[in-house]
Amino acid sequence: MIDIGTLRALTAIEQHGSVIAASEVLGFSPSAVSQQVKKLEKQTGFAVLERRGRGVLLTERGLTLAAYGRRILAELEELQSTLLADPAKPTGHLRVVSFSTACRGLVGPMLGKLAASGSELDVSVLAEDPREAVARVANGEADLGVVHNWNSVPLVIPEHMSLEWLCEDIADLLVHQSHPLAGRKAVEPADLVDERWISTPHGAICNEALLRIFADLGRVPDIRVYDPDFATHLALVEQAAVVALVPRLGRPALPPGVVSVPVIKPLQVRQVGLVHRRTMTASPGIRHVAALLKEIAAAPTS
Repeated sequence: MIDIGTLRALTAIEQHGSVIAASEVLGFSPSAVSQQVKKLEKQTGFAVLERRGRGVLLTERGLTLAAYGRRILAELEELQSTLLADPAKPTGHLRVVSFSTACRGLVGPMLGKLAASGSELDVSVLAEDPREAVARVANGEADLGVVHNWNSVPLVIPEHMSLEWLCEDIADLLVHQSHPLAGRKAVEPADLVDERWISTPHGAICNEALLRIFADLGRVPDIRVYDPDFATHLALVEQAAVVALVPRLGRPALPPGVVSVPVIKPLQVRQVGLVHRRTMTASPGIRHVAALLKEIAAAPTS
């Protein structure tokens, strides 16, 4: 009889590439994961891993067993999230991963509603860029992801995951009130080529969206500061040191002296959505949290 825990260890090694990486995801020591593999090899009567340099690779039979394991674990997850769960009373632990501004603008208010309702659903939250959020949900490290998809930087969603849109989030140009563009009703990319910018770090989706604004002009923005926190962006704009492209979702009240100007042609907008594995579609916890997030996203902003 093959134990479910051993299949979980093997599929984690296949997905994450090493015993150490699998142990970090599963929350066990590398030694405990190795013991699960040895137990699986004893149960099946064949080797599932082979050493290659300092790492390991799955054997041909190991790969086949891992493929079966993924299907079995997916069906078990679907069973636990539907037949064994009470749809009228979501309970248990739900792991949410969300980009930072949605943590402030959507997830935070959702946690407040859960607390006020006395819900028995336990929710933990990790802030990650959307690409990392998709990967964590896809690999089973998280149950629900709040992600965004810029109109200029598409987000790729694996086939075994479901995506549902929540709302649109517009990003504005933020400048100091003394800036020449502060009095404009709107600006276009050509108006911005000579500005000094603050941006999220290299590789972040918001950084790529900023770069795409200038792609058709054959220019690269003059980025003087890289920082992942939009609060820092507001602070540096307040000092008249840089300009910034900052989304409205979760944005605090603008500091004195900072002006918001819409960017057009094209409008800088990103779609905000939810992702989860298709096996969790009927999960009472996911359905309840998704309903709360939709309610918050649909509420008018002041």
